[in-house]
Amino acid sequence: MTQAEFLAKIDNQLRPFILLINPWLATLTYSYGRKLFLKLLSSEIPKTKFEPPSELHRKFWDIQFQLPLFNAAGMFKNAEGYFTVASQGAGAYLAGTVTYRKRKGNFKNGILHPFLPYHSSGSASNWMGLPNEGFDIIAKRLSKIEKVKGCPVGISLSFSPDAEMNTAIKEMLEGMEMFEKANVDFIELNESCPNVKHAEHENQEKNLWLRMEQISEKFLAKRKRNLPVIVKFSNDTTSEQIPNLIDNLINFGFDGINFGNTSTEYPNYLEDIDRYDIKNFQYFTNTYKGGLSGKILKQKSLDLCTTAVNQVKNKNFRKEFHIIRTGGVETIDDIKASNSNSILINQWFTGYFSAFSMYGHKLYEKMFSSSEITEKKYYIQIKKIT
Repeated sequence: MTQAEFLAKIDNQLRPFILLINPWLATLTYSYGRKLFLKLLSSEIPKTKFEPPSELHRKFWDIQFQLPLFNAAGMFKNAEGYFTVASQGAGAYLAGTVTYRKRKGNFKNGILHPFLPYHSSGSASNWMGLPNEGFDIIAKRLSKIEKVKGCPVGISLSFSPDAEMNTAIKEMLEGMEMFEKANVDFIELNESCPNVKHAEHENQEKNLWLRMEQISEKFLAKRKRNLPVIVKFSNDTTSEQIPNLIDNLINFGFDGINFGNTSTEYPNYLEDIDRYDIKNFQYFTNTYKGGLSGKILKQKSLDLCTTAVNQVKNKNFRKEFHIIRTGGVETIDDIKASNSNSILINQWFTGYFSAFSMYGHKLYEKMFSSSEITEKKYYIQIKKIT
């Protein structure tokens, strides 16, 4: 048993008791304990490598993924841990979210990067604030990775939240070129982080499409190689917004959409929070606010992605456009539910840690060993134009 596996198992046993203490102390414990665990996790390479069988392989955008599941942004912010997840058998590896300049992240009440799990609810809250080492350092680090076949490298990027929009766009374009040269396989633009203040609050939708238009004209249209760019939106997106989002992204030449990240609609999830977690839930959402993740987002993420799939079924495409599901994914049943609705790519975060506490580095092997998942030959390009 490795150090990370040991720590995860001990935490799984002690967590119900730790969370009964003072909410501030519980937040302090898990905010710093999480950093220790991630440091251990990302430094470990499993002795036994899981190589998913060929029937589980998927090809999207002409890129081979060995599984239809991999980590969401936020797990490996500074591009650490690639060989950890590649050896575990993950379908891909996603670094970040990264910003142009280095960010320290959020600090409040003596706690850096507040995080608190809701054990009985299978969920959590975080208020990180995009801590990372910046585009330049992360791009150089990713450029040195010797990739494992079937485990492509992705990067999650965010516009600088404290910069004026034109500056933020210029920085993003520069950064995307850095990561193109760093030989990443796909880029995910994070438009869903709830834990930072943005320089421009008004006309958010208008500013969104101004940013996307600039990315389209100055990067997508000039890509020198196959490099899919996906845009990630919050689980708080409404079904009514999806047609406009899909149409605009397709018209601008993007390659996919991800629903979603976390949620800040706390009242909507209050009934899903177990009574043992209510005190901590109310403390964290009142004190730090932050984003909710985990099991409570399961149905919303599935509904949003299913709506998106239905929106694009009868559209004409010159290339693949994929729907990615993030939020509440934790078991093989969630992958099957996605697959049944033609959602072929999934990311997980809170669910990953839950599975790791049970199975350690064998989590993907245990999850998919008897999955009986068959791929639907539906690539969101039914009426492909030649």
